[in-house]
Amino acid sequence: MTEQSAVLLAVVFGFITVLLVRSREMKWWEAVLVGLFGMYLGQTPLLFAVDGLVHWFISTVTRT
Repeated sequence: MTEQSAVLLAVVFGFITVLLVRSREMKWWEAVLVGLFGMYLGQTPLLFAVDGLVHWFISTVTRT
């Protein structure tokens, strides 16, 4: 993962987190997004496994 893509994902997850907190309603999938934001922001060792899962999911969804 490049530094540029990590920063981009952190900004996107941060924006989504702000919107969710302002709406005062959290569903399970929204809590997953907030958790992903924390992973990308914290750069924990578990990030590499989570990042692989996120990239797999995105490539699966965007494949035509």
